[in-house]
Amino acid sequence: MNEDHTNSRREFKSGSLSDQHILQDPLAMFAAWLNEAANKQILEANAMTLSTVNDKGEPSSRVVLLRGIDERGFTFYTNYNSQKSKQIGHNNKVALNFFWPLLERQVRINGIINKISDSEADAYFASRPRESQIGAWASPQSEVIESKRALIEKFADIESKAANGQIPRPKFWGGLIVVPHYYEFWQGGEHRLHDRYQYELQIDKKWKISRLAP
Repeated sequence: MNEDHTNSRREFKSGSLSDQHILQDPLAMFAAWLNEAANKQILEANAMTLSTVNDKGEPSSRVVLLRGIDERGFTFYTNYNSQKSKQIGHNNKVALNFFWPLLERQVRINGIINKISDSEADAYFASRPRESQIGAWASPQSEVIESKRALIEKFADIESKAANGQIPRPKFWGGLIVVPHYYEFWQGGEHRLHDRYQYELQIDKKWKISRLAP
């Protein structure tokens, strides 16, 4: 197969990003962009690419869903025995990427990742649909399995044993929070003259804001 995509391109004309649009707080800036994406009814506006590195220095990326943002950072939930969690255990420096093509916007974030408290994880797990709670118990995430049928049978077995009782959060499942020290906001521009602004966290905990060449 030989496909040529060299002429597959379009102009970016949705908007621009200038000093007057930039907020001093990057978290507030991000929240405004995320809200706009959600208001435009962009599918899975909270989807983010999480990049980690294994013990051989090889990067891995996958899409996860943002479940909370506050002054601490960006929270998502996962199996603590998953591939990403094992890589985070080796190196807790990670990168996030949000991309909203309809708005021609992208946000890159670098930070340190940590576990959230058990109480927060318990509260979120309790709010999940019952099927998702059972799925968390049934799936040995990232491990080799015999077949999809075996997974479905395990799900059914757990569902049967749980009956109508409460399903507790597995100890191997919980939340992770990315504490940022770097943001980059990208807005597509005509003639590939995109607008890019970076925020770098300084020793005094203030953010240094700079415009980057596209």
